[in-house]
Formats: sequence, C-alpha cells, structure tokens
Amino acid sequence: MSRQRIDCSRLLCPMPVIRVQDKVAELHPGDELEAICTDPGALNDIPAWCRINGHEVLETRSDSDAGEYIVVLRVGEDS
Repeated sequence: MSRQRIDCSRLLCPMPVIRVQDKVAELHPGDELEAICTDPGALNDIPAWCRINGHEVLETRSDSDAGEYIVVLRVGEDS
C-alpha cells in the first residue's frame, strides 16, 4: 500500500477528475491518493466519481489561505 499525491492546481472541471481517474488506473487496491486542486468543484466532483467507481473518500478539506481543495481517497477493488 502506498500514498501518492497528484497536483491538479489551475485545472478546471472536468480535468481534476480526469487526472485522478488516470492516476488511479496506475495504482493498486488499498493505495491512497491525495489530490490537490484549486477548483472548489473538485470537493464535489471527485467524491461523486469515487462513489460511482467504488473508491473510498477518506478526507476532503479546504485551505482557504492557499486557495487549495484537497481530496484523499483509497483505491477500491475494482480499479
């Protein structure tokens, strides 16, 4: 099991979800991925994508000072 980070800064919908999808395809079940985004929609879009695709959202948070929105997920079995 590993934890990866992906930078989705300065990307607008749907690109953060597409970048997460592409990265998850390289990972193994149980791996964790932290997506750093600047599009506030990512806090809704990435969790929705996770529900549809069988991945678990571990955490969502925002850092308003840095203008960042972070989503941490665990890759599901069917990735």
